Amino acid sequence: MTSKSGALRALFLATALCGVLPTTAFAKKKAPEVPATGTLIDNVQGLTPDGHGGIARFEAFLIGDDGRVVQTFQHGDKLPDRVRYKLDGKHRIVVPGMIDADADVIATGIAKMTLDLTQARSLEDALSRVQAWAAAHPDLPWILGRGWDQNAWGLGHMPSAKDLDAVTGGRPAWLLSADGQTGWANSAALREGGVSAASTDPVGGRIERIAGGKQPSGVLMATAMAPVEAKVPRPRPEDIDSALGRAQLLFLAQGVTTVSAMGTSIEDWQAMRRAADAGRLRLRVVAYADNVADMALIGGPGPSPWLYDDRLKMNGVELTLDGGLGSHGAWLLKPYADDAATSGLPQMNETQLGNLMSRAAIDNFQVAVRANGDAAVRTVLDSIQELSDTYKGDRRWRIEGADAIDPLDVTRLGKAGVTVAMQPGDMADERTVAEAALGAPRLNEAFAWKSVATGGATLAFGSGTPARIPAPFVGMAVATSRADASGQPFGGWQPQEVLGREAALTAYTSGGAHALLADDRLGRIAPGYRADFLFVDQDPTAATPQQLRIARVEETWIGGQMAWSAAQDKAAQDKVMPEDAKTVIGEGDKDKPR
Repeated sequence: MTSKSGALRALFLATALCGVLPTTAFAKKKAPEVPATGTLIDNVQGLTPDGHGGIARFEAFLIGDDGRVVQTFQHGDKLPDRVRYKLDGKHRIVVPGMIDADADVIATGIAKMTLDLTQARSLEDALSRVQAWAAAHPDLPWILGRGWDQNAWGLGHMPSAKDLDAVTGGRPAWLLSADGQTGWANSAALREGGVSAASTDPVGGRIERIAGGKQPSGVLMATAMAPVEAKVPRPRPEDIDSALGRAQLLFLAQGVTTVSAMGTSIEDWQAMRRAADAGRLRLRVVAYADNVADMALIGGPGPSPWLYDDRLKMNGVELTLDGGLGSHGAWLLKPYADDAATSGLPQMNETQLGNLMSRAAIDNFQVAVRANGDAAVRTVLDSIQELSDTYKGDRRWRIEGADAIDPLDVTRLGKAGVTVAMQPGDMADERTVAEAALGAPRLNEAFAWKSVATGGATLAFGSGTPARIPAPFVGMAVATSRADASGQPFGGWQPQEVLGREAALTAYTSGGAHALLADDRLGRIAPGYRADFLFVDQDPTAATPQQLRIARVEETWIGGQMAWSAAQDKAAQDKVMPEDAKTVIGEGDKDKPR
């Protein structure tokens, strides 16, 4: 006798076979519809560093709602069916956003608000610009500016206070050189700073004197600038806010999406925080404090985390060991070829440098040292070697500048795991200066990009702005040719240091990300990375140097959103720059207590 349950099962089977039960009894449940998500950018010529020293290419990529790349697609790959947005790239070229590995962000904006002498082609031209500026701003207590370069003027000597006195009247005037390492003062500014014939040269600095005497000529170098700098009106918070807005617009228009903000003061940092709080920080900014005290004030017990959706981070400190070749401030192992009386102006000794580096490293701050001469580079390497016995792990030590490197030290850079941030614009502007300063026997030390890149160190490129415009594609043109805009010298200057196109692109992207300890999120168009990219009109891995010089950035995207467009430049400017902060440094402040 069968059980009741067995009989029911038999009946069920019989009726099903006879077609009595509806066929839907065994139909699968319909899967819930997956909501559309992300942005698909299709029909592009995409290229990016692949993380292994090569370049990867793709034809489409998907950006998640979190602003990160989800996937890239090559030709023939199946594209996702359901996305929130889809953009036809119209077969345009897409590259990662550029990373400027050496920028003074706030000073770049301040330079746009004060007298700009970068285009002055002679002393007379510079003085004419000073006079015009002074006449246009009669209420400003000081005449401030920067960008002059006596080497470009062919003077053969420095300008003087007397030159400035003729066009400035009784107002103090203080003009920084292009590299920011030398100041040009008129007589009123010298008096304000208390600089006189009785003043002595400080350690790491020099007061230029009138020939045959002790009277200051008006030019102060490196640490000797401090007395006048202390008297210059400090920018107000609204001035710094405006400077940040102006700088952002300049960077975005050049395709720069991330900056290594060297020399960041506590006031600069607060301006960046204000901008981020108000939703006006478009760039990604990784800050390095201008001294150990500000480093501790900003970071406290250590580097900050990534803030504001990876828009802002405090990484470490920048220390300055020497100046530039052009002012004979770079610290060399041997005397200057054109001035045997000097080997440069080191601003501290190895013990002092090591103490400051140790103070930063003990709290895990990243250390970047500005070292231009071969003696300065060697001193930094010696300090790193000594400190590495105590401070283990990936410290990612940085050297900024490195205009001259002794060939014996190139392999040491790689062994020490150093990242070298160099500026292609330095070679373009200072080739003849290097020839005079170093002399023929040592020219193989100058701007040794390929040696650094192939010697094991990581090469990152920056602009050194405000010394020069942050234009990465022009920098790539210089790096891949070692020639100026006219193609001279033919075949390149010291051509053994010419970089390949892929290496030059990498130095402005993944190399820069490595320098910032951000190579897990920036510098590539790859899954998991921030969707920072550009639409450009030239393939940087195929373009000639002349084509790179005129390459046009069409759109700049950060975090999967368009931050700047050539077609909507004015609208972008209105979004980036605060409307209520378009002021001039010192304007209306002459009676305000400081």
